[in-house]
Amino acid sequence: MSSDQQQPRGPVDSSRVPRFAGPATFARLPRLDEVGRADVAVVGVPFDSGVSYRPGARFGSNAVREASRLLRPYNPAQDASPFALAQVADAGDIAANPFDIHEAVETVERAAGELLDTGARLMTLGGDHTIALPLLRAVARRHGPVALLHFDAHLDTWDTYFGAEYTHGTPFRRAVEEGILDTSALSHVGTRGPLYGKKDLTDDARMGFGIVTSADVMRRGVDEVADQLRQRIGDRPLYVSIDIDCLDPAHAPGTGTPEAGGMTSRELLEILRGLASCNLVSADVVEVAPAYDHAEITSVAASHTAYELTTIMSRQIAAGREGRA
Repeated sequence: MSSDQQQPRGPVDSSRVPRFAGPATFARLPRLDEVGRADVAVVGVPFDSGVSYRPGARFGSNAVREASRLLRPYNPAQDASPFALAQVADAGDIAANPFDIHEAVETVERAAGELLDTGARLMTLGGDHTIALPLLRAVARRHGPVALLHFDAHLDTWDTYFGAEYTHGTPFRRAVEEGILDTSALSHVGTRGPLYGKKDLTDDARMGFGIVTSADVMRRGVDEVADQLRQRIGDRPLYVSIDIDCLDPAHAPGTGTPEAGGMTSRELLEILRGLASCNLVSADVVEVAPAYDHAEITSVAASHTAYELTTIMSRQIAAGREGRA
């Protein structure tokens, strides 16, 4: 870090304040208003008015924060101390109207854009998957059309539900229609389960998506899958969107639309670590519904997922500064 860069302020020292005490910011990091600026802003979006089955993801962001108390400052899997490499701070929540989904989408897009305009990358904690659309709009305004890795049991490229164009099952169709995704570098990972018909797959392929099913991950292994994804992404700016239901219900019971036969939390984390060389510009983890969770299984998995993504971004930010020095 150059001499003109302020040393990042890290998490609360757990040797002085027990992990179960104090405010539950993500990983016990400082709030954004305490540090003034952030390289990576962790922001919650407690919104779930776009769900088609179980509600409750509006409580997900704070459940992930609570579970993240156990995270520690050194990540051995990536050999990095993410909170020392870059200033990571908790930016609080984007408060979206739960009764007007169009207004909510506009609010999330505007607030995300304001955070991105400060130079921060976003690590967003949902909330349901509807929020991916306004987040992608804000990111594309800054970076142009972005590559997308979408970890999910479901395609989320359906057209409408009950005539509604903004739901948690439609964000990526809207994103393709709006031209904010680089359609040469789109992938679903972890998909499985029944569909409405084969047309779901043909429509999805026409939009440019490749599919790595959860069975593909099991048969081919995480290293081969990560290598395939890296090749598809190249050096494009990358957005990663993770629906926690990409994990099997044994690893993530606390979610709105669980499907049997999913990935393990270990497989998800290892694939993410294999993406460390990609140009990750922002990410989200969504669909944690703590009312259906037990022993914090789902929120713990989500907190570690966000930690790996944050580590990747922090490493890239630090490497960029060293390159400019």
